[in-house]
Amino acid sequence: MDNIAHIQAMTVLAVGIIFGMGALGTAIGFGILGGRFIEGSARQPELLPVLRVHLFFTFANPFLAAVQAAH
Repeated sequence: MDNIAHIQAMTVLAVGIIFGMGALGTAIGFGILGGRFIEGSARQPELLPVLRVHLFFTFANPFLAAVQAAH
C-alpha cells in the first residue's frame, strides 16, 4: 500500500512539473511576442495598425462565434 501512495505522489509531482514547464514556455513565447511588437512599433510607427491586427489575431478563437450563436 505504501508503494502505491509513493507512485501516485511521484505521478502528481511529474504532472505538475510538466504543466509548469508548458506554462513557462508559453509565458516566454508571449513575452517575446510582446517585445517584438513594441520594438516593431517603435521602429516603424506607421505600421502600428498592421502589427496590432496580427497581434490580436493570436488571441482569436474561431469556436467562440458558434457558442455565442447557440445562446
